[in-house]
Amino acid sequence: MANPAHVAIIMDGNGRWAKARGLPRLAGHRAGVEALRGAVRAAPDLGIAWLTVYAFSSENWSRPKSEVNDLMGLLKIFIRRDLAELHQSGVRVRIIGDRQGLSPDIRALLEEAETLTAANTRLNLVIAFNYGSRDEIARAAKRIAHAVEARLLPPEDVTPELFAEYLDTTGIPDPDLVIRTSGEQRLSNFLLWQAAYAEFVFLPCYWPDFSRADLVEAIRTFAARDRRYGGVTARDVAS
Repeated sequence: MANPAHVAIIMDGNGRWAKARGLPRLAGHRAGVEALRGAVRAAPDLGIAWLTVYAFSSENWSRPKSEVNDLMGLLKIFIRRDLAELHQSGVRVRIIGDRQGLSPDIRALLEEAETLTAANTRLNLVIAFNYGSRDEIARAAKRIAHAVEARLLPPEDVTPELFAEYLDTTGIPDPDLVIRTSGEQRLSNFLLWQAAYAEFVFLPCYWPDFSRADLVEAIRTFAARDRRYGGVTARDVAS
């Protein structure tokens, strides 16, 4: 099997990494940003064309306000500090998630990142921000319902392929491989529709300790598996 063209990562364990070292949770999130930088740099060399990362879920708003503020601050720092380097390195940034209700400065930063890097082709970096897969699916269903109600879309035309066009990820290939760090083995409302036929690799390390070697090992695990897509024999699908 060829290397995965699209890798999605649930970057889990920042808080536990910090706690194990007697550090505040913010220190874990900062270390997690460094791990993200390493993954972005390594991805193109490993044949990865699309890298999707779960940066902030729609459920994360329930965390203490101080931690949410810290995470918003880190996002601002990441974009302001790294955007020029990402652009120069040929990385295209795309954001998925619900932007309604985000503060104007955050929305402006997200839009700036997408606009500046729109023509880049070396790596597509998809950042799932204020993202929850059930919310995404519900929003898509509402848009389709409105189109049907307005008689712009016949109900019989609603297929899985058409439904996917209404998701945040329209135009983005489904992930081949989903990696989750920290030892947890669940999707946590991440890409539920898109990961229908993805392979999963669960790593014991916390996200701040994630390295290029871990990414290489996950890809090796992926390559050793047979992807049958509901059939009897394995087959490769171009992403």
